[in-house]
Amino acid sequence: MQLIKGGVTAPKGFMAAHAAAGIKYAGRDDMAMIVSRKPCIAAGTFTRNVVKAAPVLFDKEIVEKSDEVHTVVVNAGIANACTGEEGFSYCRQTAEVAERELGFPSDSTLVASTGVIGMQLPMDRVKAGVVKLAGALDDSNEASDAAAAAIMTTDTRPKQVAVGVMMSDGSEIRIGAMAKGSGMIHPDMCTMLCFITTDCNIDKQLMSEALRSVVCDTFNMISVDGDTSTNDTCLLLSNGEAGNKRIVSEDKDFAAFTEGLFYVARKMAMMMAGDGEGATALFEVKAVHCRDRQEAKTFAKSVITSNLTKAAIFGHDANWGRILCALGYSGASFDPSRVDISVESENGRIELVKDGVATDYSEELASRVLSAEKVTCICDMKQGIEEATAWGCDLTYDYVKINADYRS
Repeated sequence: MQLIKGGVTAPKGFMAAHAAAGIKYAGRDDMAMIVSRKPCIAAGTFTRNVVKAAPVLFDKEIVEKSDEVHTVVVNAGIANACTGEEGFSYCRQTAEVAERELGFPSDSTLVASTGVIGMQLPMDRVKAGVVKLAGALDDSNEASDAAAAAIMTTDTRPKQVAVGVMMSDGSEIRIGAMAKGSGMIHPDMCTMLCFITTDCNIDKQLMSEALRSVVCDTFNMISVDGDTSTNDTCLLLSNGEAGNKRIVSEDKDFAAFTEGLFYVARKMAMMMAGDGEGATALFEVKAVHCRDRQEAKTFAKSVITSNLTKAAIFGHDANWGRILCALGYSGASFDPSRVDISVESENGRIELVKDGVATDYSEELASRVLSAEKVTCICDMKQGIEEATAWGCDLTYDYVKINADYRS
């Protein structure tokens, strides 16, 4: 596997575009489009929130019934959530304009929205934006860059990545992605939107299985604020243009594809966690030597979602009691008198707890370790061989500021 430049346009046959439609903000790009002229198979995972936005309900139908998907249309600023039948009809109208402009059949367009809940989309602007997008499609890296920037809301930077993966027949398949996510992020498909493209020739059911397995250990292992969005969507489109021998079983090529997909999803997940609203640090937690994978996930998630721990990371304070406390209320059992806790970063590594009690560590060194842009906490539970990793961020003053005036 090789990291390559670009995002959603890196795989063969995919184009992207961006536009300023004035949906919520004036003078900034707020719509993006991804297109493959060749029909794609699609897979998706969506929010588990009982309150699902109209685009989520719309896309679930398209993914399930259509084997000919060409287009994804995204708008930022208004979520189209809690908007009733009118909001759902706007998804269809958006798709119809795209299909008309691009000459594609019905039910070949997916839509996604992010932003304020409860507002109706200004459809005159959305439709005009779709027309602009359809006339500006490009397969360049620059087009991918601009599309990734256009879907941001409170994000501070675009998020994209692409890899090339060699198949057993000597061909190279590519996987590219772009994502947005900064707040309302919590395990169980966290407002996160992620769009993944690939030119791999693969069976739809196998591709869906790969996506679901990857999401469990990536997007479902991040948290910024404990809020699960109404709009969480991860879409994977494959047009098969790489020309590889079609993957129809869980063989070596399927394993290689899944590994590439996992790498892409993991990078997207970490970028989202590190760009949490107001965040100054990516907070990574590894729970090691656990009895099983689920237990390890439970421990790691409990620590990254602890507001007290997140605040301590922001303050560069080695308050390990908060970490041990978070492990203790996770719901998984363990012996506190055996636990070791360490923290590490580019500034060094220090053991804070040995067998459940504090070590004679240097507060100065600990503060220096915790002052890096990425901080990792290792919780050694000493009761098995399994492990899991979760990602979050520190909790800062700016998180409250951003969300106190989000609608203004």
